[in-house]
Amino acid sequence: MREYKTVLNNANDEIIIEKSRFIGYSFHISSQDEAENFIKSIKKQHYDATHNCYAYILNDDMSVMKCSDDKEPSSTAGVPMLEVLKKQNITNCLIIATRYFGGIKLGAGGLTRAYSKTAKIALSSNTIVEKRIFKQLEISIDYNLIGKIQKFIENNHILSKAPEFFESVKFILYEKHENLGNLKQDLLNITNGNIIIEEKDEVYIDFIDEVAKI
Repeated sequence: MREYKTVLNNANDEIIIEKSRFIGYSFHISSQDEAENFIKSIKKQHYDATHNCYAYILNDDMSVMKCSDDKEPSSTAGVPMLEVLKKQNITNCLIIATRYFGGIKLGAGGLTRAYSKTAKIALSSNTIVEKRIFKQLEISIDYNLIGKIQKFIENNHILSKAPEFFESVKFILYEKHENLGNLKQDLLNITNGNIIIEEKDEVYIDFIDEVAKI
């Protein structure tokens, strides 16, 4: 597992550059088949466009990358869009740039800048999600310790789920791996050891504008 960014949903925006119309689409994807289906759909929708270029990256390790210039000069469209995704550490995302030629040739440098800009506006039109890795801790305490634990969680800005009430009270807490030892020791201290702490799996937590979505 590694931390990365992606897009929340599907969005688009457009820009005019030297009389050419560029429409930038960004899609959240989870497979190559899904990416290819979106590409086919946009090509069908914009069958009369001069070009429908694309770039996408898949997996948390960015192990799958693909792009197409769609008859633009080699490496002037797909590659620049792919570079935008890579520089922003965005994966599981497809960008499609649809161009309607306006009569003015842009040259290789101009095309590279135009498609980079189109990729950026496609991403800006969407919501960026940061996928951060946290370790889960399941803690069990007696009912008389609820107040202490809730105050500790609030004061230390610990990410947590709402407690579950059984014979004891269970909380799921989330902490970065490097802070785990300190958190466990703090929990033992404030409960005088009257707590059961179990480490669970690492999980991704979504952050949008620095706010966790649990």
